[in-house]
Amino acid sequence: MDTPFSTLIRTASHERHVEAETSSFMGDLLGGRLAVDAYARYTEQLWFVYRALEGGAEALREDPVAGPFIRPELFRTAALERDLAHLRGPGWRAGASPLPATAAYAARVAECARDWPAGYVAHHYTRYLGDLSGGQIIRDRAERTWGFDRKGDGVRFYVFEEIPNPAAFKRGYRELLDGVDADDLEKQRIVDECKRAFDFNTAVFRELGGEYPLSA
Repeated sequence: MDTPFSTLIRTASHERHVEAETSSFMGDLLGGRLAVDAYARYTEQLWFVYRALEGGAEALREDPVAGPFIRPELFRTAALERDLAHLRGPGWRAGASPLPATAAYAARVAECARDWPAGYVAHHYTRYLGDLSGGQIIRDRAERTWGFDRKGDGVRFYVFEEIPNPAAFKRGYRELLDGVDADDLEKQRIVDECKRAFDFNTAVFRELGGEYPLSA
């Protein structure tokens, strides 16, 4: 009970987090062993998830649990759409399709946004703090591997123009987690949902790996 909730949620989900970020697909992507089409397909999957995450945000703005986390400077859908137009061309929407794991992930995010604000916080934390942290490694590798302009079209998803000091923002975010309006039982449920969120990510990476098998 004396452990800050931000520390608890990070340490309790660490193993699932590592499993997701060390997937074969992500290893191949970051290792430069996949073509840009694999990166585009991954970006497309993110679009489906963030539409669910941000599509339910406005209705939660006044919620005592999730409301403090609704920060428009975090929103990524518009940046993803700009990236996809660059990667796939102006007609990219016509060919966009979610993998089964992505569809399940987005459906769960939408369900939490609709029915369980505390669960929504778990998905919010998993996605946005990851984007501000490890996501920057993906941006750097993508720029180097496929020649995107630094912080330009193709990697705008990872560029938080309205957050000039990501380190300070993340400290403030962790303070929000520490003060979340939930009792200990509900906090444990949030932790469990956070683990589930990482499992969804792992499943998406697994299916992406099936579409883009490991390079020799």
